[in-house]
Amino acid sequence: MFYTVIKRVPIFVVPVAILIATWFLIPHIDGLTPAQRELVVISPYLLTALGMFVAVHFHRGRPFMALLLLIVFYWSSSTFLSGEQIEPALSPVYQAFVILIPLNMLLFTIMRERGLFSTAGRLRFIFLAVQAAGAVWLFRYHFTDVIPYIAGGYTGLPLFSGFLVPQPAMVVGAACFTAITLLALRRQAPIESGMLGALVAFFIASNWLINRDIHAAYTAAGALIVTLSILRDSYNMAFRDDLTGIPSRRSLNESLHGLGRNYTVAMLDVDHFKRFNDTYGHDVGDQVLKVVAQKMMGVGGGGRSFRYGGEEFTILFAGCRVEDALPHLEELRKAIADYRMVLRSGDRPKGGKQGRVERGRSAGRTGAQQVSVTVSIGVAESGENLKSTAEVMKAADKALYKAKNKGRNQVSR
Repeated sequence: MFYTVIKRVPIFVVPVAILIATWFLIPHIDGLTPAQRELVVISPYLLTALGMFVAVHFHRGRPFMALLLLIVFYWSSSTFLSGEQIEPALSPVYQAFVILIPLNMLLFTIMRERGLFSTAGRLRFIFLAVQAAGAVWLFRYHFTDVIPYIAGGYTGLPLFSGFLVPQPAMVVGAACFTAITLLALRRQAPIESGMLGALVAFFIASNWLINRDIHAAYTAAGALIVTLSILRDSYNMAFRDDLTGIPSRRSLNESLHGLGRNYTVAMLDVDHFKRFNDTYGHDVGDQVLKVVAQKMMGVGGGGRSFRYGGEEFTILFAGCRVEDALPHLEELRKAIADYRMVLRSGDRPKGGKQGRVERGRSAGRTGAQQVSVTVSIGVAESGENLKSTAEVMKAADKALYKAKNKGRNQVSR
């Protein structure tokens, strides 16, 4: 369990790097010229505009709305909360933002992407407008009544004494942070990690509201994090296979250019896949491809796995001789052949802890139908006779057909 979590942590590398870099850059703002400091002040607007343009271009509604909230918060704080000693308990604008923005960030993370100008996208804009109207009504006519609940101090711990953000908003923010973190770890999606990074940047900007340098720098950092998450997500869509989650053929073509002189290529094909699809249906066939891809991701020897197309896959071993790659490929072939997949029934859970429990129970029942597949693998190595990557790929493909002709479920070279 712990090892699985560690493997998923890299999804947070980009947001964390930007947040840390921002913190180290802030002390240098004092040394900037007046024109450069003015650029810092308007940087949140510039980065948000860039992010919104990218979001519109790639039809990403969720990050667009997150950027909209960040820039409205920055504009409002600069307009209504600037030039005075801030007392959060007496500022309905501040209270509305520190409570509503974390909740909306969580909602945007939970929601599926439905585009920006679709019916769902328009409904989400209406939802934000309704929230804004509700906040204006509540805080304009009943702010005095809600102050004890939203701005009260429920604990005297020293940990909370140095924060500008009220304790109830901190509790809400912590709950949203935890939920978004779990979703990002589970989905491994850049948009989710971007939402988390933007939420952290928002809370830092909110807590240092009086320090305009920190406030502007971290609002800009939040906008940058969201913008980069859109680009990373779009890259994944272009270079990752949507079904299996492993790199696609386009990514393979890019990787072939940087292999160097010594490398090994393995072509892998699922045996009798068409017959399997005809017998059990395409849904089960998709599950088989996912299982094969998952097993391939664990191949040793530094092999990188790609989906070539259909039921065919490719593994690249950079700087590796064929003799060194063969044991790892044989281990992979055996792992796939030994795997037993229990077919889903109509009332079977589709995931989560309950699904794993039910899969274990089904595997122990004699009536549960289990299926297994085998793969054939062809291997070729670069050398004097095979100088180009196209030649090596073609040789690996020939070796694959040799493995099939020899009876399948084996590795051939």
